[in-house]
Amino acid sequence: MSIFDRLCYNSDSVMIPLRDTVRPTSIPLINITLIILNVLVFFYELSLGNNLNQFIFHYGLIPSSLIYSENLGILERLIPFLTSMFLHGGLFHLIGNMLFLYIFGDNVEDRMGHFKYLMFYLLSGFFAALFQTITNIHSAIPMVGASGAISGVLGAYITFFPRSRILTLVPIFFFIQLIHIPAAIFIFIWFIIQFISGVSTFAVSEDTGGIAFWAHIGGFIGGLILARFFQKKGYVQVDRLSKYYH
Repeated sequence: MSIFDRLCYNSDSVMIPLRDTVRPTSIPLINITLIILNVLVFFYELSLGNNLNQFIFHYGLIPSSLIYSENLGILERLIPFLTSMFLHGGLFHLIGNMLFLYIFGDNVEDRMGHFKYLMFYLLSGFFAALFQTITNIHSAIPMVGASGAISGVLGAYITFFPRSRILTLVPIFFFIQLIHIPAAIFIFIWFIIQFISGVSTFAVSEDTGGIAFWAHIGGFIGGLILARFFQKKGYVQVDRLSKYYH
């Protein structure tokens, strides 16, 4: 089995968001650019054929190499933190991540501004990769995907827009239901799923790969911490006053 096959995405959520109720006041240029870049890199991956494994191992983040390799310089250790954010292990991995980024990223960018949002996104991805590395320091399987950075976006979204509602596709037994779920509840359920799944990975002794749940958790916590520092000036005062006018 190739590394590409082993990294193929398996959905870790039974809830599929379709849209939110908050409309941004500006065009999310950075969010759109990030989505385009991820798609272009994925198509480039598909063009590599038999060279894909080598590409993934070179640009993906391998925890054991970062910790134990004595031949890597500082720059060589840092580059995978960035490049791994734009690699994906399969079509559904890409679609799932880009759907979440499309729905939640535009409003976070609107609240932060373009440049701050880009810095926030990259820092969240760095925190996610670092957290995954710390919790899996012996792993020799490359970590790829934008989900860590996107988890940071979810942390910012729940900070800025907890009262927003998410139109969500929820399978109930044999039926598909469309339900408006408050953003705070939707993201809280998502986080609980990540945490329980992350804890369950400690019981697996073999390094088999799969979803990097601890990257999701690290990115989300990083997003929660950083969000207030990256928002535009004036929003704190508006948020405090708004309760008197509702």
